[in-house]
Amino acid sequence: QVVADGLLSGMKAAESDLGVSSQLILCFLRHLDEDAAFATLRKAEPWLDRIRGVGLDSSEVGHPPSKFKSVFAAAGSMGLKRVAHAGEEGPPEYVWEALDLLKIDRMDHGNRSMEDPALVARLAASQMTLTVCPLSNHKLCVVDDLKDHPVPEMLRQGLHVTINSDDPAYFGGYVNENYRQLATAVGLTREQVTQLARNSFEGSFLTSAEKSAFMDEVDAFAGTA
Repeated sequence: QVVADGLLSGMKAAESDLGVSSQLILCFLRHLDEDAAFATLRKAEPWLDRIRGVGLDSSEVGHPPSKFKSVFAAAGSMGLKRVAHAGEEGPPEYVWEALDLLKIDRMDHGNRSMEDPALVARLAASQMTLTVCPLSNHKLCVVDDLKDHPVPEMLRQGLHVTINSDDPAYFGGYVNENYRQLATAVGLTREQVTQLARNSFEGSFLTSAEKSAFMDEVDAFAGTA
């Protein structure tokens, strides 16, 4: 109760004082079992009107998405969006499972999808949004050097990739810092940065009108409108 009230109070203040709106995603810890995930979902019921979706996080390796098929189905039946960490440290098979078993609406990370051409083709065709986190990838040794990050190739292959911060306090930067360091390391063009920003709004859980308004702002700022 105390944690939930604090979060909701902070969200309200951010919108009224700073004009920053937000939504919550309830995360299940994948190193625990599915019963624990169901317990988390039940405990969150009083606040479901403020929760937009459910997610799957914590250590990937050894904890495939298939462990949580039933709880994700339950969340979907409650009208919640579904997202999951897959394919950052875990193999491409975890991405397939997240798509086919969890029926996700958005993919968190997904870097290692690039190892599987058939998976890349599917992601490109469906335009499934991937929330890639460059500084997190570097700190967790998913990439040895930011200059080797796959975002440019992901864009070239038509993936709907976005730039995100993961846990800023742990990984050393909020969203802008992730953009800045990645752009410097791999030489992103202005057009690529603009596309990444547009992708982030297209892949959000905002309304269509809200998405359009924000993308118009991105285009105006980039001088491409």
